[in-house]
Amino acid sequence: VQFVESGGGLVQPGGSLRLSCVVDGATLDDYAIGWFRRVPGKELEGVSCVSRSGSGTYYAESVEGRFSVSRDDAKNAVYLQMNELKPEDTAVYYCVTANMYPCFDIDHWGQGTQVTVSS
Repeated sequence: VQFVESGGGLVQPGGSLRLSCVVDGATLDDYAIGWFRRVPGKELEGVSCVSRSGSGTYYAESVEGRFSVSRDDAKNAVYLQMNELKPEDTAVYYCVTANMYPCFDIDHWGQGTQVTVSS
C-alpha cells in the first residue's frame, strides 16, 4: 500500500492549506480514513477521521470548527481542508487508514507532509 500525500507547506497564521492523500494498493471504502499529526517532542495526535460511509466525522478539539475532512472513494483519496491556521498547527501530518472509527486500529500510515504556520 502506498500513500501519496501533498498540500503541505509554509503558510502565515490565519491562512489555509488543503492536504490530499491518494492511496494506491488498498480499497479505501474498506476503511475509516483520517489524519494524525506529530509535533517534535510531543505525542502523536489524532486530528480528524471520516467513517467508511462518510457519514461520520471526528475532529480533535484543537481543530474543531477550523478543519474539515472529506473522502472520495472513487479517487481513493482523503482530504483535509485546514482554515484559520495557527502556529500550534505546525506539525508533520500523516494520512492513515483504520479498521475502526474514529481511526483506531491503524492499518497503514502515509509518509507524512510538513505543515508550518509562521509569519
